[in-house]
Amino acid sequence: MTDITTIGEVLIDLTQSGKTEQGIPKFDANPGGAPANLAVAASRLGARTAFIGRVGRDSFGDYLRRCLTENGVDVSGLSVDEKARTTLAVVALDEKGERTFSFYRDPSADVNLSMEYVPMELLSSTKILHFGSVSLTAEPARTATLEAVRTAKASGAWVSYDPNYRASLWPDEQTAIKNMLQPLPLVDILKVSDEELPLLTGLSDPETGSARLAEQGVRLVLVTLGAHGAFYRFDGHTGHVPGVPCKVGDTNGSGDTFFGAALSQLVKLDSLGQLTVPELERILAFANKAASITTSRHGAIPAMPTLAEVEG
Repeated sequence: MTDITTIGEVLIDLTQSGKTEQGIPKFDANPGGAPANLAVAASRLGARTAFIGRVGRDSFGDYLRRCLTENGVDVSGLSVDEKARTTLAVVALDEKGERTFSFYRDPSADVNLSMEYVPMELLSSTKILHFGSVSLTAEPARTATLEAVRTAKASGAWVSYDPNYRASLWPDEQTAIKNMLQPLPLVDILKVSDEELPLLTGLSDPETGSARLAEQGVRLVLVTLGAHGAFYRFDGHTGHVPGVPCKVGDTNGSGDTFFGAALSQLVKLDSLGQLTVPELERILAFANKAASITTSRHGAIPAMPTLAEVEG
């Protein structure tokens, strides 16, 4: 039995790490991709995780497989595309550590995920299946992802979803919103950022915005608020858990760490019905601390903390 199986993209984040004396930007080739990031974050915090996706037959693909394996992630669902290359995402950072993304993935291996490459045994033996919206941006990955979600749900898995919006991957905003909202009736646990909340609901207030998302059947809605922590809505209860201050190094991967940390604790419950508000707030405080550690470092996966670091 796997605690958390993630499906979607694993890629190389070419992250700006400074400039040369001549002012030329320097980039580090960091492992990334939101579902892969979450699998590693949860694994480092004690959960049994697996990843389903595709890489190219290239040095970056080999590196990503090795990285996931070294971090305790089951890669039996990571297949190799013989024709398309591993996806690259160029991540530029401003003076506050905030990110802008440029994707090089047409064609790319992650988009070529179809159901023939999705191991049914992983879907039927996981407690949580997690996915994001990047794999909904193109076919055949969109159909495969949604079919995998339905299959896992039918097998009794909880479904978690992060509609992480990357504008450059969608033809227009309305298409993005339509496709990002489509899976909500299947979702049990949802994480959105304070920037994505008004995009999906038309409302910027976490109280009213989360209520609109809960109307779609989502039982637990988490709204990340950056340095201000997280807002939650669960079975009619709402609240706010403050963030943990830190000196920002790089925000890349912080949301994935937060969600991975939260899921690594939630998965210990037999059912979401066992979750109490005090326990949820403890879990979110744990997740906020994990995210702050990642934010204080550089890179996504390389910056993620161990359980000892978060509990220390």
